[in-house]
Amino acid sequence: MNYWDYIKVEELLSLQSGSDEDETRVGNDEALFIIVHQIYELWFKLILRELTSARDLLRQDTVPGHQITAGVRSLRRAIAVFEQANQHFRVMETMTTRDFLDFRERLAPASGFQSAQLREIEILLGLEDEERIAIGHACSFKDALKLPNGAASAATHRVEARIAHGPSFKQCLYEWLSRLPIDGSNEPAAAERFLHDYLRSMRDESRYRLQTAIDRGLAAEEVERLRARYQTQDANAEAYLLAEDDPGADAATREQRRAVRAAMVFIESYRELPHLTWPREMLESVVELEQAMLIWRQRHARMVERMIGRRVGTGGSAGVDYLDQTALRYRVFSDLWTVRSLLLRKASLPAVGQHAHDAFAMEGLQ
Repeated sequence: MNYWDYIKVEELLSLQSGSDEDETRVGNDEALFIIVHQIYELWFKLILRELTSARDLLRQDTVPGHQITAGVRSLRRAIAVFEQANQHFRVMETMTTRDFLDFRERLAPASGFQSAQLREIEILLGLEDEERIAIGHACSFKDALKLPNGAASAATHRVEARIAHGPSFKQCLYEWLSRLPIDGSNEPAAAERFLHDYLRSMRDESRYRLQTAIDRGLAAEEVERLRARYQTQDANAEAYLLAEDDPGADAATREQRRAVRAAMVFIESYRELPHLTWPREMLESVVELEQAMLIWRQRHARMVERMIGRRVGTGGSAGVDYLDQTALRYRVFSDLWTVRSLLLRKASLPAVGQHAHDAFAMEGLQ
């Protein structure tokens, strides 16, 4: 076996021939454009492999504790890929606007939105159809992947296969979290008891902070304003943690949301418990992954704006405006971000029983 045979060097180097299938007619700037996008597709392929591995691990009925490390490792690799992918935008920016415009029209109606693998990553993570932002001319994101005559494309088949392949990473993560024991038990009543204890501690913390402000001589008018803020904050926290923030949700949905949110708060609050070390690393890695993807989206938007301003995209989208909206609004794991606003300092946490230290064998966390 030779290096060039194993890596398929000659095949790789023959893939930059452009729309005319003639590399002699491809200038250096267009070659740069093609190569960077091909590299992105290879990175996306690796991210999909790692996310699938992490999803399949959490998909098990029981997740052995020693396997969680493998899931965390997969997420960390995906994070590193997104961080590395950000650097490619700098290479793209060595091309001037005029240089890009010289061949941009040959790309129409192609669009970066047609990257099936990026859509697969979104689907695998757990982005719902109703959460998607319209790109302008298409009825749905699937329509944008079709051929000009309306027939299904290779991208369409790839995305449909991903949808059919199984549940999202988010679904599996939430199912796993809903089974984790809270203070020694994975019964719904235990999660609810913990949440009420936690909310009581939150209210105590608010009173403590308000009294601290009073003791420091805060003006009476400001005290009342601060009191109102704390009351609103505590009321919102109660509605959220007890899953009363969505009146349309049925009883089973609310019960699962309470269990998931209780697990998130419990893991973050008592991360010093030995058996919570890797579950906490899993949650932290999920947040870091979503952050890395959001930064990648934002960096993409700024690169495009620098290159072509805010003109209409080659595929008919709103261009930079669309990219900006995805960076702002595509949050798959919003619960993990919301929980950050509700965490308490260690001294204010409700006490947990000794059985909380051993109960994780029920989920295989041993």
